[in-house]
Amino acid sequence: MKEIKKYFNGLFSLDQNTIDKIISYGGKIIVAGLVLWIGMKIVKKLHQLVEKVMIKAAISDNIRPFLLNIIDITLKAIVIFIALSILGANLSGLVALVAAIGFAVGMSLQGSLGNFASGLLILTLKPYKVGDWIQLGDKFGRVAEIMIFNTKLITPGQKVLIVPNSKITDDIVTNYSEKGVIRLEIDLHIPYEEDWHQIKQILLDAINKVPKVLKTPEVEIGIADFDSHSLQVMVRPYVVPDDYWEVIFTAHEALKEALHQNNIKVPYSEGIEYGKFGK
Repeated sequence: MKEIKKYFNGLFSLDQNTIDKIISYGGKIIVAGLVLWIGMKIVKKLHQLVEKVMIKAAISDNIRPFLLNIIDITLKAIVIFIALSILGANLSGLVALVAAIGFAVGMSLQGSLGNFASGLLILTLKPYKVGDWIQLGDKFGRVAEIMIFNTKLITPGQKVLIVPNSKITDDIVTNYSEKGVIRLEIDLHIPYEEDWHQIKQILLDAINKVPKVLKTPEVEIGIADFDSHSLQVMVRPYVVPDDYWEVIFTAHEALKEALHQNNIKVPYSEGIEYGKFGK
């Protein structure tokens, strides 16, 4: 028994230096644990605060979760780095490695990062929204979805266009829906010998009978130019953007029918012969 007791006493006996190290390192572990616990609590509170600020600032629902995740990851990484530094870990190598990886990824995704930055601008500044009719260069369509990297448009012909956001922020965007109305541009050619006041009244009556043509703003009808053989007449009714294609076809049909019924002669494209509209 004495020998067994002596063995265990020798096994668990520690010198003062070892005890000091255990106490010191144990203290560091406790402090690091407290930093992690308190730090994560603070990150959670900051998450809630930032989310409230974003909601008040009307940050888009499409971008808010993404930004909150980035903030969460960044803050939690900072807390973990602080905890590791308290434990005495040498983080210089790890920081350098993370920086190198970040640089390499950034270079390889340069184009994607440009689209990402443009997506943030679009979702924040809101030059257009889902449902708007917009023109991007020579592309026209209704905005179906605004994403971080691209914008999805649906053309009147039901084609789906996926436009990179960087191309949108680098070009002129024409928003046809922002004002709530859009003006149609209908170009007609009328011979000089016809009575202008009569022609104007005929066109005005015809266009005002077209369904979905707005009464306010009023229809504009006037002489745009004097060609060599005819008057260039512009008929400009206003419509809701969603009704554009329906009204443009109906308006052309109504104007053609009105000129035909009133026996108004219209010059051919050569500008020499004359014939009835549509004949």
